[in-house]
Amino acid sequence: MKPDRYRDGANSTVQGIKDLILARGLHPGDPMPTEAVLVEELGVSRSSVREAVRTLVALDILEVRHGTGTFVGSLSLRPLVEGMVFRGVLLPGDENAMLREIIEVRTGLDMSLAPQIVERLSHGDADDLRACVEGMKERAARNEPFPQEDRIFHLQMAQRLGNALYGQLVAAFWDIHTTVGPTLGAAPHQELTATALAHERMLETALAGDLEGYQDAVRAHYDPILRLLTSWVAAS
Repeated sequence: MKPDRYRDGANSTVQGIKDLILARGLHPGDPMPTEAVLVEELGVSRSSVREAVRTLVALDILEVRHGTGTFVGSLSLRPLVEGMVFRGVLLPGDENAMLREIIEVRTGLDMSLAPQIVERLSHGDADDLRACVEGMKERAARNEPFPQEDRIFHLQMAQRLGNALYGQLVAAFWDIHTTVGPTLGAAPHQELTATALAHERMLETALAGDLEGYQDAVRAHYDPILRLLTSWVAAS
């Protein structure tokens, strides 16, 4: 066996496996070395490797396919989503603070990327985005929430930037929002309508190359949920 560089704890074995992934230039979906090879390469016991693999599977860094082997995971933000959702469930009353923090982060990201989004949309088609907006308006008219259309709208915006991390963050924040948000109660009809129209304005100003108008629409798009959070605090 090689020198025992990673024998001083499970966390060190976890780091050893991550170092190996980087050193070999592995990517999501690539097969990992077998357990026996990891034991030899890292100089640790089988139990240490198994514990480390379980930890890395929970973090979506590894994926175990039964009957096939272990592979590099998708490296998604699923652990972040699950951790934040659990925090909201575990700490009663924390949902409001969590959603406010998410809105602050999303607003910051949206505003910082606004110039790129406007530039991309002003030089392309937007049939997919228009379809999302129409779906939102139709549901709002029936006093129905539209989380799926809203999520797709923002993911399609992210796709136009070609920024994979931004897209993952959008998806993660929406998953948290749609899991924790319902505990705050349903949005009134006027807020659903305001949200749908804000998305329409975001799209139209971006297509027109109007950066300032787009930024104003981004802020307006978050106003309904902020009002809902404020009213929830007042009623609690």
